[in-house]
Amino acid sequence: MNQTANYRLTIVVPVYNEENNIDALEKSLGEYIKSAICTACVLFVDDGSKDRSLERIKQVCSRNTGFYYISFEKNAGLSAAIKAGIDTACSELVGYIDADLQTRPEDFNLLIQHMDNHELAAGIRANRKDTGFKRLQSKIANGFRRMMTHDGATDTGCPLKIMRTDYARRIPFFTGMHRFLPALIQLQGGRFIEIPVQHFPRVADQSKFNLRNRLIAPFVDCFAYRWMKKRYFNYKIGTTDLSE
Repeated sequence: MNQTANYRLTIVVPVYNEENNIDALEKSLGEYIKSAICTACVLFVDDGSKDRSLERIKQVCSRNTGFYYISFEKNAGLSAAIKAGIDTACSELVGYIDADLQTRPEDFNLLIQHMDNHELAAGIRANRKDTGFKRLQSKIANGFRRMMTHDGATDTGCPLKIMRTDYARRIPFFTGMHRFLPALIQLQGGRFIEIPVQHFPRVADQSKFNLRNRLIAPFVDCFAYRWMKKRYFNYKIGTTDLSE
């Protein structure tokens, strides 16, 4: 039996070369699942790390109830790690947080409160603790994305989100898709809401984002989304005799 089925929320944590953040993740996530307003578990997705991240994740999962992991044979990227976590989770809700802890798990409680009336609840980084250059890149990329998708989202780069798992599994995944979650939920007729959350500076290891994948790649991905949107189909089964 998939153990995540015993919880309402599975928190997916993609990890790539974050060995120096694992202790902080264990402490922060461990404290959160004890105080969460619904039953919650943690699912690490090791994205083919080349350091000791996977070894340390295994240690964390062995000594903590409600901590689980899967690992890739080789690096596949953030979108693939999120997709794998969603496909693995058997809980009603699936959340996502980055391993750098620039957002904090306790803010999931702010998002959970809206999940009875929305298919996606997304954080907005309040008082963002990044450099001015990073904020400028995000502002430009977010503005172009809104123009191309008309999703109305403010900060799709915020790494703190919760989705209904049934909707999340129907998302057409592609490289860079994590930037388009509101638009992709809307394609299914789903509703989303944005909630301000805390933001903190990175304290360990290095960011995996640079000018190319923070600014240039999102521009290219917008055209991929527009192409996909024209070919996307959505359906709901009315009746069936499969259970007879």
